[in-house]
Amino acid sequence: MYSIYLTRSQAQRHTKSCVDTYTVMGDVQFLPGYCLLLPDPVVASLNDLDSDARATYLLDMARLGDAVLEATGALRMNYEILGNAEPELHCHIFPRYASEPDDKRKMPAWFYDWKTATPYAEEQHGDLRKKLATLISR
Repeated sequence: MYSIYLTRSQAQRHTKSCVDTYTVMGDVQFLPGYCLLLPDPVVASLNDLDSDARATYLLDMARLGDAVLEATGALRMNYEILGNAEPELHCHIFPRYASEPDDKRKMPAWFYDWKTATPYAEEQHGDLRKKLATLISR
């Protein structure tokens, strides 16, 4: 049901498709485990899916959140579907940690400095990616 790739650009280079959704690790990992859920096929918004596809997408979103929680030991999950800058359906899955500074933990993840954030690196984040891949394929 799921595939997990290192980055969005890698996902675009693969021809393997999934039944309904696939997951990519975030290009940056200021919150370890940050990933995105993407639909297959691509649609502009959640409202462009029929009822069954919409329910499947949202259920997959919650299941991915469960996997990230288990893999990271995060305090909670934040789910964000925006689509203003990139008008294609995608959900940002942000694990939130008790160890975050209060001024960050209580705010949306967008308040982090993305320009100086730790980029995804297989050497550093590969074990987490593999753990997520195992959890979401159960």
